[in-house]
Amino acid sequence: MADGKKQSGKPLTGRKVLAIAVGAFGVILAANLALAFNALRSFPGLEVQNSYVASQNFNEELAAQLALGWEVEARLEDGMLVLAFTDSDGRPAEIATLDATLGRATHVRDDQRPDFAHYRGTFTAPVDLAAGNWNIRLIATAPDGTRFRQRVVLHVRDG
Repeated sequence: MADGKKQSGKPLTGRKVLAIAVGAFGVILAANLALAFNALRSFPGLEVQNSYVASQNFNEELAAQLALGWEVEARLEDGMLVLAFTDSDGRPAEIATLDATLGRATHVRDDQRPDFAHYRGTFTAPVDLAAGNWNIRLIATAPDGTRFRQRVVLHVRDG
């Protein structure tokens, strides 16, 4: 050595560089595969069968839904899921039919279809929910046949 220092350790060879590169890319590949597998395993499914067809009437359906002026409030009271629909004047909305699915945003394993009782714009159903975030995907129909679609997030606290 020209500077008088002694070289320590083993030299960095082509095989060591190759092993480092293969190991680094192996870790990246394993992480990507694990994430992709979990994403596919937990995917709840399609919202619509054909997005192009669904988009053709979207603006008209949205305008009709907004014209109803409905608001939805979801809450959990003593083991009862309560959905309260109000119209633009704050009065209970007239609902002809209600179809709702309650579940997690990330998977369908906990999905359930509550059996609602209806009284003056308010729907109640007994449910047993663990703490966390839940989604209520609902389709309500007005007496004139106008469909009202909404996803309502329900936060359930522990205890």
